[in-house]
Amino acid sequence: MAEYQRHEHDVLVIGAGGAGLRAAIEAANSGASVGLICKSLLGKAHTVMAEGGVAAALGNVDDRDNWKVHFADTMRGGQYLNNWRMAEIHAKEAPDRVRELEALGAVFDRTADGRILQRNFGGHKYPRLAHVGDRTGLEIIRTLQDHAVHQPIDVHMECTIVSLLKDGSRIAGALGYDRDRGRFKLFAAKAVVLATGGIGRAFSVTSNSWEYTGDGQALAYNAGAALQDMEFVQFHPTGMVWPPSVRGILVTEGVRGEGGILVNKEGRRFMFDDIPENYRGQTADNEEEGWRYTQGDKNARRPPELLTRDHVARAIMNEVRAGRGSPHGGVFLDISWIRAKLSNAEEHIKKKLPSMYHQFKQLADIDITKEPMEVGPTTHYVMGGIRVDGDTQMSTVPGLFAAGEVGAGLHGANRLGGNSLSDLLVFGMRAGKYAAEFAVRQSTPRLDVQQADAIVRAALEPFDRKGGGEGPYQVEHDLQTMMQELVGIVRREDEIRRALDALKTLKERARKVSVAGNREYNPGWHTALDLQNLLTVSEIVARAALERRESRGGHFRDDFPEKDPSFGKFNIVIRRGPNGEVQVTREPIPEMREDLKLIIEENK
Repeated sequence: MAEYQRHEHDVLVIGAGGAGLRAAIEAANSGASVGLICKSLLGKAHTVMAEGGVAAALGNVDDRDNWKVHFADTMRGGQYLNNWRMAEIHAKEAPDRVRELEALGAVFDRTADGRILQRNFGGHKYPRLAHVGDRTGLEIIRTLQDHAVHQPIDVHMECTIVSLLKDGSRIAGALGYDRDRGRFKLFAAKAVVLATGGIGRAFSVTSNSWEYTGDGQALAYNAGAALQDMEFVQFHPTGMVWPPSVRGILVTEGVRGEGGILVNKEGRRFMFDDIPENYRGQTADNEEEGWRYTQGDKNARRPPELLTRDHVARAIMNEVRAGRGSPHGGVFLDISWIRAKLSNAEEHIKKKLPSMYHQFKQLADIDITKEPMEVGPTTHYVMGGIRVDGDTQMSTVPGLFAAGEVGAGLHGANRLGGNSLSDLLVFGMRAGKYAAEFAVRQSTPRLDVQQADAIVRAALEPFDRKGGGEGPYQVEHDLQTMMQELVGIVRREDEIRRALDALKTLKERARKVSVAGNREYNPGWHTALDLQNLLTVSEIVARAALERRESRGGHFRDDFPEKDPSFGKFNIVIRRGPNGEVQVTREPIPEMREDLKLIIEENK
């Protein structure tokens, strides 16, 4: 029998990024006893990597903006596969969540008359992103963390959850271990909120940090919860491509929002070549008009560099495949061209994009005020995740909630830039609120210690295979390379089937991996456990991608390059079968309310 450190909470929040912190704060404010679990250290959340801003229809820069326009933009960007109720709630509540953040001490950039400044971003009709230079995510985490540490929240740092526990059909808690000593921890909880982020480490080129191994998606799936839209993986168009040590690191969309342009090796601005039909009339026809838009001219149309991320990413890949890319397999992103427009361009760039200036100067020895950056697509975000109720954020498992990137519904087939930060504020708050309300109505769950012991034995198996198997790092590397090549930006049926065959082999290899040493400070063991989650989410993504025989949003099939209207009527839902197999179903999207349909029509 294993030894456990035992903890009891009304609400257990797994993940301490923006969504997790906001959920924990709200649950604590509701009177629940709250436990907050960080895979790494408190404050070292992936939310800090979100640079461009938080999308909210404040109307401070352009008073024509309102929640209805934001709702219509989000639905159009998501190709109408969104959970429309979530899109409605998000658009209505985002301004209040931003003002609330400001009241807690967030220091946003300001307009001349002292209001929160907003910038342009891809897919948004008006300047909508409230920002702090290009460090918005960092400011959100700083603000929420400063507030959270004064609340009655028990924080468990450097702790990884390996399994959720259930009492019958309802959630009962979780089993994890501390990463430094390897001691197992048993958490009893009446409600659990998953806020673990994305799946980017399933791919070889990603902007995501090491924590993003699909933990929440795999935990929920293994606990019987439904997932949806997992075929929709967003490849951010602009990540660093050189030097190799920094490949994939994000280059914020804020560069393009401030006037940055994309050019190929011939110096041609290729984004004017292919403007989607549904954006014609909104997108600039020439460079001068696009520049006026970035300077806040209400009568100008936005530059094509600010089209949705899936479109820009594919346009970049087309240039690379045609031999017109940059020396290291990307294209050029140039903000230095504004020197011809502004006498104080160098000062302007450093003020608006301080992180980008220092990032390129220190990592690539490039001065972005004087020369272009080399960029290319990088795995950035998954629109899919745990299927939740639009109002409460509860999953299909009673007592299990999800918020932020790990949840599905808001973004549909493609997320607009900036919507992720308002997403985690709006639905982090709601998940914490409704989790606390659920917990109040529940009796203390029964924890099955025999079930916990079996999970511990399975987690320790890599130590029992001393010398009998390969290390986990090579298996992880081969998985990431395979997913990047076969289930990446452009997909085909034969390649997806090859990926599924490869996954069978990788699972067999993973079952035989061995690790040396003991449980203390053992990154090889941590990788062996993370590998199980990566394999689970990789198969789910591949099977969902195989099922969707069309191209839509973040999912592009080279063998089905057009959008199929019949596929726009349902979500692809994934559940774990009775024998552990991945079950794929198509579930119809509920009919949208008539008043919301009218809003979309008015904003076309």
